[in-house]
Amino acid sequence: MPAARPAATVIVARDRDDSFEVLLLKRSEVGAFAGLWVFPGGRVDDTDAGDDELARAASAAVREAHEEVSLDIDATQLIALSHWTPPAIAAKRYTTWFFVVPWSGGEVRIDEHEIVDSRWISPGDAISAGLAMAPPTHVTLVDLANAGSFERLRGLIARRGIERFVTVAAEHDGDVVLLWELDAGYDTADPTLPGRRHRMTLREGLPLNFERSEG
Repeated sequence: MPAARPAATVIVARDRDDSFEVLLLKRSEVGAFAGLWVFPGGRVDDTDAGDDELARAASAAVREAHEEVSLDIDATQLIALSHWTPPAIAAKRYTTWFFVVPWSGGEVRIDEHEIVDSRWISPGDAISAGLAMAPPTHVTLVDLANAGSFERLRGLIARRGIERFVTVAAEHDGDVVLLWELDAGYDTADPTLPGRRHRMTLREGLPLNFERSEG
């Protein structure tokens, strides 16, 4: 199993009418997450300040936002949303903290090398547009779309706390199925078991299929 490195991702959100938009970036066709739409983020460096992993990840989120899109974000406004642990089969493994932060009004500037495009877009529109993205980005956008506004998202996080996704990968009928805690098949890595769903099915040539039972 490849060693996992800590990483940080930051969802920059801004109000739009009675809803909100988030900043998405398109990575170049080379390197990690090639060609995918992502939130700003990257590895936690040894020089990132903090007394624990969460604090160092928050420092990395601030640094990456500045390096990737020239945005200065307020570290005190960062809200930890989720933490993702990839499956053992992943070629490059990053245990990633996802943060949300309100946009401070700065201009987004990309280097047009590692990042080749950017857009402000509502979470629902990002999903319906079929943008190429990694599973954690898609799941996060679903959460954001369901919240509907930045303030309601803040309330959800306050009630739920940091959601943790420790991923178990399985196969079924040639598809890769990513299972998360509370799915009926999670403990046994058996996606055929009936019951509660908390999973994503990856099928070549088709959109990501995320299922989460209510309640």
